[in-house]
Amino acid sequence: MKAIWNGEVIAESDDTVVVENNHYFPGDSIKKAFFQESETQTVCPWKGTASYYSLNVAGDENKDAAWFYPNPSELAKNIKGHIAFWRGVEISE
Repeated sequence: MKAIWNGEVIAESDDTVVVENNHYFPGDSIKKAFFQESETQTVCPWKGTASYYSLNVAGDENKDAAWFYPNPSELAKNIKGHIAFWRGVEISE
């Protein structure tokens, strides 16, 4: 699977985890140069507290376009260390 934004592959892996129709990419499959930590956090009732990254590709920013669960609940432990995308990031094979 590939995550693509602004014409650039920002993550690629043959080992994503699908939860609620979102592909969670292993942390070591992202191209870290495109990711900036965000202060945004949200809470999912069953997965726990999510943290976010903003993307910066070719000078364009996509705020909070990637999220992850640093300490997911027991029910979501399979996505620990994984990152998912939204806000226009294309996921394709």
